[in-house]
Amino acid sequence: MPNKIRWLVLNGGTLRVNGSTNINTFSCIVANKIASDTITFILNKDGSAIMAGNISLDIFGFDCHNPMMTLDLRKTLKAKDYPVMKIDFISLDKIPALKPTQEQIKGWVNIELAGVTKKYEVSYKVSMDNNKVIHLIGDRSVNFSDFNINPPKKLGGIIRANDNLDVEFGLNLKEIK
Repeated sequence: MPNKIRWLVLNGGTLRVNGSTNINTFSCIVANKIASDTITFILNKDGSAIMAGNISLDIFGFDCHNPMMTLDLRKTLKAKDYPVMKIDFISLDKIPALKPTQEQIKGWVNIELAGVTKKYEVSYKVSMDNNKVIHLIGDRSVNFSDFNINPPKKLGGIIRANDNLDVEFGLNLKEIK
């Protein structure tokens, strides 16, 4: 196995944010707006890997399937001042086997949102399809407050978003030989 592996981030990735208010739930998605990049893995002797690379997401690309909620989320995330959310890949517990069945692994990322960067452990599901496209699905719960953001409120606080958000991103990757 080579000491360094590179994956190209293909078009077609998504980022989904699921949250709730004191009244209902919401789901917002950024689809096909992930800037392409290359993720590089440097293998350690223990099978883990250091990662270099990132993805950038356009905050104005969020769609909550409700125009008012979409505007509220963009405003809450301070899109005018910080129009990009960035996920920097740091490490993986191990290099995945790259087979059709999903393999679960963990890794670390830095998430930059609204001018604040936080480090998180992320759970990944990794698989490879018949076209040799690698599917990487990562998920993690975060809080608005982690990024010094107050959850949105409406009608004088009668409707309040909860602090917790479930974030899931899906990337399609291709190994660069």
